[in-house]
Amino acid sequence: MAAEPRSSLSYRTTGSTCLHPLSELLGIPLDQVNFVACQLFALFAAFWFRLYLSPGKTSPDVRHAFATIFGIYFVIFCFGWYSVHLFVLVLICYGIMVTASISNIHRYSFFVAMGYLTICHISRIYIFHYGILTTDFSGPLMIVTQKITTLAFQVHDGLGRRAADLSSEQHRLAVKAKPSFLEYVSYLLNFMSIIAGPCNNFKDYIAFIEGRHTHTKLLEVNWKEKGFHSLPEPSPTGAVMHKLCVTLVSLLLFLTLTKTFPVTSLADDWFVHEANFLTRLCYLYVVMQASKPKYYFAWTLDVMLSIACLLPSLMTALGWSSLSSELISDAVNNAAGFGFSGVDKNGNFSWDLLSNLNIWKIETATSFKMYVENWNIQTATWLKRVCYERVPWYPTVLTFILSALWHGVYPGYYFTFLTGILVTLAARTVRKNYRHYFLSSKALKVAYDIVTWAATQLAVSYTVAPFVMLAVEPTISLYKSMYFYLHIISLLIILFLPIKPQAHNQRRPQTLNSVNKKKMD
Repeated sequence: MAAEPRSSLSYRTTGSTCLHPLSELLGIPLDQVNFVACQLFALFAAFWFRLYLSPGKTSPDVRHAFATIFGIYFVIFCFGWYSVHLFVLVLICYGIMVTASISNIHRYSFFVAMGYLTICHISRIYIFHYGILTTDFSGPLMIVTQKITTLAFQVHDGLGRRAADLSSEQHRLAVKAKPSFLEYVSYLLNFMSIIAGPCNNFKDYIAFIEGRHTHTKLLEVNWKEKGFHSLPEPSPTGAVMHKLCVTLVSLLLFLTLTKTFPVTSLADDWFVHEANFLTRLCYLYVVMQASKPKYYFAWTLDVMLSIACLLPSLMTALGWSSLSSELISDAVNNAAGFGFSGVDKNGNFSWDLLSNLNIWKIETATSFKMYVENWNIQTATWLKRVCYERVPWYPTVLTFILSALWHGVYPGYYFTFLTGILVTLAARTVRKNYRHYFLSSKALKVAYDIVTWAATQLAVSYTVAPFVMLAVEPTISLYKSMYFYLHIISLLIILFLPIKPQAHNQRRPQTLNSVNKKKMD
């Protein structure tokens, strides 16, 4: 069969076709142009929302309605009839929210949302083979799934559990009344996060809509001691500009490193059959490091969408269709005035409530746990709150499995997360058995940090390679060429080093009951 002409390929989308001429001009697939156009408009709409629909000028219902209507429009513009999946899931889960008993509301919402998402993943990839059209709607569906389950658990905490049985964080985030339909759809479908995320807490979002978001956090500081006679008004402009700089640097690194060391090179004959083990180890690390700027760029991308429109070659190289399912950005939320987290230790306003990564902590991580906690922060937080802190057995294993299911059904995801289970357990065992020997002097502690940093970076490179390779054959080829060394080492550590059981209160946050019991003891 003859290859389809480029013009017909770029025209394939379920979303709006009004930007097809621009798609043809730039040489970018139409679904990607639609996505960029929506996010660019969302950025301007966010500034307008903060300035002209501020809580002091209009009611919460108007703010809810505006955020929801524009969010629905963006989804339909980008995904067309595929957006029905989002609306169906939201309506079904609101029905559960209204009709289900408080004792089961979180279970029903979780299984329905995750089940629907998984069915969509399977049908899109394995049944329809991406279908006739190129549009990938899984990204927004993944974000909505996080929000549905987050809210369901927080409603259950607020209405179905005693306050004494909640941790301090669960108590703070617990929702004491079921949301109205307008609040529910606004939280799930608002224009600031429907396309690119991130997941956030319902109480934080409602506080933002009602104008209590920054005020509450500012009250935690004694401003009179600082010479202020009234509460200051934090501006997100500095935070947005900072993310602009991060995006520019990431873009520069992407255009240099990522193109020089592509992930596909890990399947080359030179790497698999000719290079020695040490060379493979170092080259794998370099390739995985070179792949990071793509995600750094993506997760701060909203600020730079206008620049991306001028770089068609970049858009194609980024693989926008697949990245759209992973994009989680907080710049649009900051521009709207959402994301203020308080005042840092230096007295500066902080806008990282919705931030999704901490590059410095990622690159200097001395443990697998530290690395994971600072990469895709909002998803890691969601996994902790709905799974790790709540399941009674095998929390690490079940959390990794849930993460794999949420990401999709590519085999590479499961290689990564199953390997991650072994590495996490082994790293935890080594840390508990040996770390205390290196705390007696500063020199020993520095040496320990250097060794664990190197081990962590190499372990992460080995573990996440299948995630970006996706398929079974290149993953097995890579691991064979590496002699499955990290799998073997991790298994030996787990089997032969003494495993000190993790204390119950180390894994689960302390509740008021546990605190009171300690005081009585």
